[in-house]
Amino acid sequence: MGILGQLLIFHLLWAAFVFCQYEDYDFEDEYGGEPDHQLPYYFNPNTQVEVPRFPFPVECARECFCPPAFPLSMYCDHRKLKTIPNIPSHVQQLYLQNNNIEAVPAGPFTNVTFVREINLSYNKIKFHMIDHGVFAKLSNLVQLHLQHNELEEFPFPLPSSLERLLLGFNKISRLPGNALEGLPNMTMLDLCNNLLDDSVFKEKPFSNMKNLMQLNLCNNKLQTMPPDLPSSLRHLSLENNSISHIPENYFSRLPQIIALRMSHNNLQNVPHNIFNLPNLLELNLGHNKLKQVFYIPRSLQHLYIEGNEIENINVTLMCPTLDPLNINQLTYIRVDQNKLTSPISTYAFFCFPLIRTIYYGEQNVTVNRPTRLRTPVFRRFLTPEEFQEAEDNHETLNQETEEDHEAEDSYSHPYYH
Repeated sequence: MGILGQLLIFHLLWAAFVFCQYEDYDFEDEYGGEPDHQLPYYFNPNTQVEVPRFPFPVECARECFCPPAFPLSMYCDHRKLKTIPNIPSHVQQLYLQNNNIEAVPAGPFTNVTFVREINLSYNKIKFHMIDHGVFAKLSNLVQLHLQHNELEEFPFPLPSSLERLLLGFNKISRLPGNALEGLPNMTMLDLCNNLLDDSVFKEKPFSNMKNLMQLNLCNNKLQTMPPDLPSSLRHLSLENNSISHIPENYFSRLPQIIALRMSHNNLQNVPHNIFNLPNLLELNLGHNKLKQVFYIPRSLQHLYIEGNEIENINVTLMCPTLDPLNINQLTYIRVDQNKLTSPISTYAFFCFPLIRTIYYGEQNVTVNRPTRLRTPVFRRFLTPEEFQEAEDNHETLNQETEEDHEAEDSYSHPYYH
């Protein structure tokens, strides 16, 4: 093989290495979640904005790395930068995460026209250090990462092109009425781990976001359900708040909800038919104060009600009628850390013929010491390989600490990927 062939192979291997090293950042990783039905967001090279032809090698800030194989991306992450370098006009993906950046001035973005993604997470940016309108001028910006900074306010104005905005782990305590106006393309908004309380809902900040599909409000100071959410919503995350009540007809305006997370709140009881939603696949009400179960919609596949005060699971309440032509899709129930003294009635297997696993775990029947039901895990219809995998998972569960359980209930498990 000639030297040119060897050089070509070397170049291809090096390009593959660069791609693997700098594959698009997935924000859910920081929350310790597990994969789920929603695919992670990656830029499709076929959708990149048309840019003028430019000679090689391309222009690149000296503090950063611009791979020749991916000339539209500039990597400035993990470099202890305190300021944002000047950004070449052709850049579409800009990675500045994990630095010591405190301000976002307009200067470095003067000639930026085509940028589609900016990652400024894990820095020290404050709201008053962001030049007014610096993001709004970026007319092709689709995704903006600002999680793990020191923002006290929502960073508006923003461009109408924006689709995904990540603001988790900041100090945001209010949402001005006009903060979310003019964002018709927004599909995902992450506000978890901030200081939001019920006062943010007075001006109905989310009502005009007609294309919003995922809203994350976990780990805030909410006491009531957020009102006037758009009917387009499919994923709603409200865990780790102080919500104690769900209004009777709350979900009538949210018919497309697929996944609802409300673990670690103060719910004591819920209206019997409150979760009768046609598309609901996953419902997490773990670690509340529920004393009885409720109606299970036929679409539901995964139910988490661990860490409540349920003494008896009334299957008739969950499944009042049988319909052989439209069977319930429930396959998994987690009911550990309740007050059960006996397994679920076998009638459940007529109502929910697809059930494969019921995790009973330990029950809080006595005050001083938790007890374990005779059958800590019920499984059926498993292939030998699935059974062995389930046994391995069960052994892992037996070794978990309380911190492990809390971690499992953290932000994005199991459907925010």
